[in-house]
Amino acid sequence: MSSPNNPTNQDTPPSTVRGAELASDFTSSLAVDRRMYREDIAASIAHARMLGTQSIIPNDDAAAIIAGLSEIRTEIEAGTFPWRPELEDIHMNVEARLFDLIGEVAGKLHTARSRNDQVATDFRLYAMRRATESLARCRRLQRALLDQAEKHRETLVPGYTHLQRAQPIVFGHVFMAYFEMLGRDAASFATARDSADVCPLGSGALAGTTYPIDREAVAHELGFSRISGNSMDAVSDRDFVLDYLFAAAKTMTHLSRLAEDIVIWSSQEFGFVRLSDRYSTGSSMMPQKRNPDYAELIRGKSGAVTGALMSMLMTLKGIPMTYNRDLQEDKRQLMEAADTADAALEAAAGMVSEMQVDTTRAAEAASAPALVATDIADRMVQGQGIPFRQAYAQVKAGDAANTPAVTARDSVEMRNVPGGTAPRQVAVAIMRAYGELNAAKLSGEW
Repeated sequence: MSSPNNPTNQDTPPSTVRGAELASDFTSSLAVDRRMYREDIAASIAHARMLGTQSIIPNDDAAAIIAGLSEIRTEIEAGTFPWRPELEDIHMNVEARLFDLIGEVAGKLHTARSRNDQVATDFRLYAMRRATESLARCRRLQRALLDQAEKHRETLVPGYTHLQRAQPIVFGHVFMAYFEMLGRDAASFATARDSADVCPLGSGALAGTTYPIDREAVAHELGFSRISGNSMDAVSDRDFVLDYLFAAAKTMTHLSRLAEDIVIWSSQEFGFVRLSDRYSTGSSMMPQKRNPDYAELIRGKSGAVTGALMSMLMTLKGIPMTYNRDLQEDKRQLMEAADTADAALEAAAGMVSEMQVDTTRAAEAASAPALVATDIADRMVQGQGIPFRQAYAQVKAGDAANTPAVTARDSVEMRNVPGGTAPRQVAVAIMRAYGELNAAKLSGEW
């Protein structure tokens, strides 16, 4: 028997009851995939409209389904939707609520559709949206880097190899190096978006459908540029997830490098930059300190995104054709990685925008005589016609006393080759980069 205080069967051990709850929690994806409600409802509306247009279901039924789905979207966005955790996922929650709103006609929505192609369609739409958003954030960070490069295309600073002072450069050249990296990241997110831009709806569970559906019409309504070419591949392909995760992991690697440089530059030992108070924090004990917390957190979070990529690769490597429940894990990996990458890109853009460069401190460090040793050897080669290795040995031994003095400013000016650190070349690169960003803006990338 049960009682008000113990609604479960008294003969059932508590461990068994809890085990059932754990099993239900283990298979549920609702906490993750409810974030795809917009995509799920949009795909269902497009499918219902197509079913009506193709006379697979009556137009009145299609209209009722579309109205019910629109009401559900309003409820979710208003926070009044009655979520039911026992229904496992977003798709079953929406379907159950549709039955509540319009009755048995709701059952016609699943005509010519499987949850396999439904899920794949929703997730591709979601991945396209997130890739587009990440690409735009890359562009905004590029703009922040470009603006700093413009300000400091004449500012001297040491360039480093092995974290040892190497040669004088201009700070604008450093910012442009990161601009180039983020450009490649933007291209990777564009590739990820294109990879997801394939409509699988109509593939059914794995073999297609017997109904006279119009896949092209559904794809067009949802904003896909093309439909899938093989139903088995369509329901099990998650390469688009890998493409997004690779783009995000690569971006986080670049952001981690930028963050590490900022940590170094902002230290008292270097003192080349000062972070704004919005992107650094004071010590709880030492009032003189400002800690580069945002940079450190970007650096620290990069590992989680790389981990998501590795996890997804391992999930996919042993899956036979076609759909398997393992693929439920794909959404968590992409969503969490996208959240991390997007937040890091936003933080980096703000941090770079508000960062102040101590031009005097940077120039003093760049003016150390040892940094022009290579330039002195080069002048010996050009003036005396001796082999570079001989000139190198003489400079290293201190036997280059008769060579004209070379300043840090001379050093950067002499590197007037495309891609070099000469201010004139940096100015050319900056002008080209502004053109690239303007073109990206006109195309709607950001």
